[in-house]
Amino acid sequence: MAQPAVSAEIEALTQVLALVEAFKAFDSDNDGQITAAELGGILASLGYNASEQDVRAMMKQGDKNKDGLLSTEEFLELNTKDMELSGLAGSLKAAFDALDCDGDEVVTGEELFEVIDSQGLGLSLEVCQELIASMDSDGDGAVSCEDLGLIIRLIINAII
Repeated sequence: MAQPAVSAEIEALTQVLALVEAFKAFDSDNDGQITAAELGGILASLGYNASEQDVRAMMKQGDKNKDGLLSTEEFLELNTKDMELSGLAGSLKAAFDALDCDGDEVVTGEELFEVIDSQGLGLSLEVCQELIASMDSDGDGAVSCEDLGLIIRLIINAII
């Protein structure tokens, strides 16, 4: 069972999961890419009056491969570049290990709920299942270390 000391690791994981959820909100057509129109639309819906020029500048800043789109990796890099990331990759691995209650090297929504509930963080089982589903790249209903690989690689690259 996870100890209360994992709360910092859970908080780091929650922040990264929130970024993944934000990406999904921007990606209105669910194609795994954010267009300038999608970015402008979500900013407008959030009450930001960003000009077309502002949106283009944001896209240019994040679009590392110059394809005119923001991938998940580019979006995460854009939104974590100003964060203090020292030790975050290790924290994510520790959080994953703490969440993997049965030691099968995958984390299910139920396992996430068990740990979150033991920390008194007040998330429902349904929310925990949705968080896991948002990271579940292969559709198996669980998140493996491999599923987290993109985020961990991004964090390691940002630290180096």
